Amino acid sequence: MLTTRYVTGAPNWLDIGTPDIDGAASFYGGLFGWEFQPGPPEAGGYGFFQLAGKTAAGGMQTTPDQGPPSWTVYFLTSDADATAKAAEQAHGSVLMQPMDVLDAGRMAILADKAGVPFGIWQPGRTKGLDVTQEPGSLCWVELYTADLPMAAFFYHAALGMETYGVDFPGGSYTTVLPGGQSEDAMFGGIVPLADDPLEAESGPHWLPYFEVTDTDTAVAKAQELGGTVRMPAVDVPGVGRVAKLTDPYGARFAVIKSAPQQT
Repeated sequence: MLTTRYVTGAPNWLDIGTPDIDGAASFYGGLFGWEFQPGPPEAGGYGFFQLAGKTAAGGMQTTPDQGPPSWTVYFLTSDADATAKAAEQAHGSVLMQPMDVLDAGRMAILADKAGVPFGIWQPGRTKGLDVTQEPGSLCWVELYTADLPMAAFFYHAALGMETYGVDFPGGSYTTVLPGGQSEDAMFGGIVPLADDPLEAESGPHWLPYFEVTDTDTAVAKAQELGGTVRMPAVDVPGVGRVAKLTDPYGARFAVIKSAPQQT
């Protein structure tokens, strides 16, 4: 599971680029109870979404030339420069070169071989998000890609990630976990685009999932606040009740009321 006990290769941050940070703050505040706290002047407009005083995500206002409105998932690395080089050697690319973010840490934006953007974060003063798994916070990530083996190879080469197949009636789901960790450290999955026509329309991408107390209520609230339903709420046996949404500006995300953990 995704926790704040961060290890190399695990998600430890996410942020949103949006054309209207005030509008986004209003939307996610109404949906998840977040409060947006602007960063210091030297942060260039970057700020933090707080959930009961804990950082649940980051965000900033972006322009069209910086790309479409979207969420970016970051993974922990102990050496951002080495990870960027490893990504290039694995036929990925560096979209934003490694750079220091004040004394908080060092970051870069990379893309995998299929062109999917993601971030890496080398902790300084800030190790990562303060809260995960709780309602209103990140709880899972999924990579949609045309070539699952290629993606598994790339993320193993760049970040040491490992995959683990989970069988379910009618098929198998490929989960992802940090290298050297046990199966209960899985934090996400890789889904072939051919298996999901909805996501195939959007092309390859990482999708963040946020925990909610009630999926149907969250869907209704998102619509009320100007969001769009991409996939209505549906029960996934043994997983939970899931829905896929976009915010008013088009950034994709999913919500889930997770099924109780089996003991």
